[in-house]
Amino acid sequence: MAGPARYSRCIVIDDDPDILLSARLLLRDMFGDVATFQVPQEAMDSMRAETPDVVLLDANFGRGATNAAEGFHWLAEILKADPQAVVVMITAHAGVQVAVEAMKRGATDFVSKPWSNERLLATVRTAAALRNSRVEAQTEHQKAVVAASPAGSGTSPILGQSPAMARVYSLIERAAPTDANVLILGENGTGKELVAREIHRRSRRADNVMISVDLGAVAESLFDSELFGHVKGAFTDAKADRIGRLQAADGGTLFLDEIGNLPLHLQPKLLTALEQRQVVPVGANKQVPVDIRVVAATNLSPSALSDEHRFRQDLLFRLNTVEIELPPLRERREDILLLARTFLEQYAKKYGKEVRDLPPAVAVALESYDWPGNVRALRHSCERAVILAQGDAYEADDFSLAPRGNSGSMRAPVPAAAAPVPAAAAEPDNLNLERAEKQMVEQALKKHHYNISLAAQELGLTRASLYRRMDKHGL
Repeated sequence: MAGPARYSRCIVIDDDPDILLSARLLLRDMFGDVATFQVPQEAMDSMRAETPDVVLLDANFGRGATNAAEGFHWLAEILKADPQAVVVMITAHAGVQVAVEAMKRGATDFVSKPWSNERLLATVRTAAALRNSRVEAQTEHQKAVVAASPAGSGTSPILGQSPAMARVYSLIERAAPTDANVLILGENGTGKELVAREIHRRSRRADNVMISVDLGAVAESLFDSELFGHVKGAFTDAKADRIGRLQAADGGTLFLDEIGNLPLHLQPKLLTALEQRQVVPVGANKQVPVDIRVVAATNLSPSALSDEHRFRQDLLFRLNTVEIELPPLRERREDILLLARTFLEQYAKKYGKEVRDLPPAVAVALESYDWPGNVRALRHSCERAVILAQGDAYEADDFSLAPRGNSGSMRAPVPAAAAPVPAAAAEPDNLNLERAEKQMVEQALKKHHYNISLAAQELGLTRASLYRRMDKHGL
C-alpha cells in the first residue's frame, strides 16, 4: 500500500494525452494532486488558483516542431507569474543545446521522452525539494530585511547581528561583485548554502542560474556523468544526451557543496575542468567551454584541508581565492534568541499555533546550549517546541535540551564506548520500527556531534538517505 504523498501539487503540460496519463499515474504517490493540461493557458490559470510544487512542461507543442520555441515562451510566462516556480522541461528532442538554453532561461532540469521512470521520479523529487528550499530561503530573506540586516550590507537571507556575523557580511559584500572563487568553511548547519546563494545574488551573474552539487551524495561511478555530462550510448543506461552540472551552470555560479568529501582520486578531474574551463562529456571527444564562477563549501577544518593526503593543495588554491569561515552558533550566542524567536514565530504560523512567551529562564537555557547542529538544530528544536508546548509560555523541556555536562555546556558528548543502547533494543516489548529507527539516527547524530558524513557512515547510509530520515523524524 502506497504511503502518504510527500508534496502537494504537480502540474504536467503536454499535448500528448498518453504522456499526461503516464505522468499522472507515475507521480500520484509523490503528490497529493497531479493536474494535467494539454493547453498551456489553462495550466497558467490553474497555477494562479493554486501554486504547484513542480511544473513539467513540454518543449514542443506544434506538429513537427523541434526548436522548443513554444516551450521557452511558456517557461517565460510561468516564471513571470511565479519567479520561484520550479519547471522541468520534457521533450522528445533532448539535444544538448535545447537543454542548456532551457536551464539558462530558468528551467531547473529536463527529462527526455521516452523517459526512464526512475530518472523522472528522481528528477521531479529533487525539483520539489528545491521548491521547498526556495520558499524557505525567501522567508528567511524577508525576516532578515526587517530584523537582521547589518548596516550598509543591503538585504541578506542570513540572520544574525553579532560581530562574528558582521565579519561574514563584510566578506560577502566585498567578494560577491567579483568573479573570484570562494571557499566557505563551517560546521554542519551553519548556513553555508545560504551564504553561497547570497554571493550569487549579489554577483554580476545573478540573472543567470546557480547550480548546486552535493559532492557528498554523488556516487563515484556517476561522478563524471553528473559533473561533465554524457552522450547517448556512452554507457548502458545512456539513452540520450545529458548535460553535466558544470555545463548547466555556464554563465552562472557552480556551488560545490561538501567539497571535502570528494575522494582524492577524483579531485584531479575537477581541477582540470576548473583550470581549463572546459569539460568533455562521457563518450564525447569534443571539449565544451564553460564560463562559471565557483563557490565551494566544506565542514572540514583548515588543518584537514591542508593535509595533502586528504585534499590536493593545487585544487585548494584554485578554490579559496576568498575564504569565508562561518562561526558555529556557540561562538555567536548573541544571535541565538534572534534566531529562536524568528523560528518560533515562523512555525507558530505554519502550524496554526498561538504565539507563546519565552520566559527569561528559558532564554538563558537556549543561549547556554552549545547547539552541536548549529542553526539547523536550533530550527528543528524550535519546531518541536511549537508542536509540543502547552500553556501560555514555553518551557525548557519543550526544546528537548540535553542536561548540562561536566564541561559546563548544555550538551556532553557521548563516548563511543559508552553509547547507550537504544530503548527499542533494550526492551523486548518495544518493537516499533519507526521509533527504533528514529532513536538510532538521533544517537548517531549526537555521537558524532551532528557531523552528517560520519553519522551516515556509522549507520551504513548515504548522506542523502540520512537527510531523508532526519526530515522524516523531524531531527
